[in-house]
Amino acid sequence: MEYELKDSIALISIDDGKANAVNHGFIDSLSELLDRAESEASAVILQGREGMFSAGFDLKELAKGKDEAAALVSRGMALITRLYALPLPLISVCAGHAFGMGAFILLVSDNRLGSDGDYKVNLPETAIGMSFNPVLMSLIKSHVTSSYQTVAAVQSRKFNPMEAVTAGFLDQVLDADKLLVEALSLAKELSSLPVAQYGANKQFLRAAPLKIMRESLS
Repeated sequence: MEYELKDSIALISIDDGKANAVNHGFIDSLSELLDRAESEASAVILQGREGMFSAGFDLKELAKGKDEAAALVSRGMALITRLYALPLPLISVCAGHAFGMGAFILLVSDNRLGSDGDYKVNLPETAIGMSFNPVLMSLIKSHVTSSYQTVAAVQSRKFNPMEAVTAGFLDQVLDADKLLVEALSLAKELSSLPVAQYGANKQFLRAAPLKIMRESLS
């Protein structure tokens, strides 16, 4: 991952050259960069690369055994909860596939900008034989459009960018060359808001799902 501070905006870029899979290294790196952002930035932009935002949990890590899988999932849920409660504005920029945890990172972001590209947003859990835990289900119920919850979470439908807007994973779709420019402009606008009140009101608004998420983690 790469970190760049642009006029007090923390730009975190995820690109491992492959699937941007969520494994222990991913969690360690993003956690460290979030620590840095919280200490010096007024807003955070999280972006993948063209063609791939994140394919979700590293299936090779999950296949190592029950204990290893449980440990990775537990750390992933803690990361998702941290992102959801981040006191700074969090903008995700999606120009590629967002599967599983990648799609959940979109859901926990304050603003989600997508490019008009050939990619899908998908919750594959049913299709790959996995169940949702309380952390993830609370996000689905809170942020996926109600009429799309069954097709998204139960039927594992894959959404193109415009469908992902309707389903609640993205806020808007832009031309690829305008994506980061718009994200930086939005981050600058949001960073002008009082930080303490931004964080407090976010926590207040999200209190119900955060309660479920934190109780599940404990």
